[in-house]
Amino acid sequence: MSGGEVAGILVAVFWAILVSFLAVALARLAQTLKATTKLVADVTEQAVPLLADASQAVRSAQAQLDRVDAIASDVQEVTANASALSTTVASTFGGPLVKVAAFGYGVRRALNGRKEDVPARAPRRTVIVGRTVPAARRGKRNNRER
Repeated sequence: MSGGEVAGILVAVFWAILVSFLAVALARLAQTLKATTKLVADVTEQAVPLLADASQAVRSAQAQLDRVDAIASDVQEVTANASALSTTVASTFGGPLVKVAAFGYGVRRALNGRKEDVPARAPRRTVIVGRTVPAARRGKRNNRER
């Protein structure tokens, strides 16, 4: 064997080893691609029903929101009607009731003023925060002099 033949055999052996490693790598890559394909198929099988359920939930939520919107508009209408009714009642009965109450108060005052056997009450003291009203001061001075 000459040097060229030995070099050829070495090159052939290295090529055989290289091809063997590449074959093993390609076989592992093929297994990985098969596993990935199976995983994607499984995820697709499970995701489609989940998406259908999510779509159903969104439709149901939309229907509920439509119902709530209708209820809210009805409540707003009832509130407006109640406000109008309270305004009407206040304007219709408010003035006459105030007049009746004032009349009753005046009658009570007049009847209490005519009773002579009832002693007169002491005048009430009027106080403003931080100072006394001048009329109340004069009453105090008059009481001290006596």
